[in-house]
Amino acid sequence: MSAIGNVLWIILGGGIFLFLEYLIGGVLLCLTIVGIPFGLQVFRLALVALVPFGKDVVVRESASGCLSVTMNVLWLVFGGFWIAITHLIFAVICAITIIGLPFAKQHMKLAAFSLTPFGRDVR
Repeated sequence: MSAIGNVLWIILGGGIFLFLEYLIGGVLLCLTIVGIPFGLQVFRLALVALVPFGKDVVVRESASGCLSVTMNVLWLVFGGFWIAITHLIFAVICAITIIGLPFAKQHMKLAAFSLTPFGRDVR
């Protein structure tokens, strides 16, 4: 079932555009030494944005450190908030129809992951 959802996501849900957008952003962030940790998180976001069905985003048990919190605050201030708002808007648009509800759920998952990506794992 998740394979069908992922194919429909790529074709109808804009998954390929999200993937390319995140991929370009990750490459641009990795051009600077300071941006490499953020670029790596964007690459993880790109993989989840390409095929979100069948993947879960969970909080790491060992992620309660100061570095994870600091990186999440920096991420939130410099772009994570706007990425999450974008996913929330797409979730509302998808939720208008009954057929779009699974896509809206995936956008909500991506919004939570894009808000605080440090200290989370994709399974």
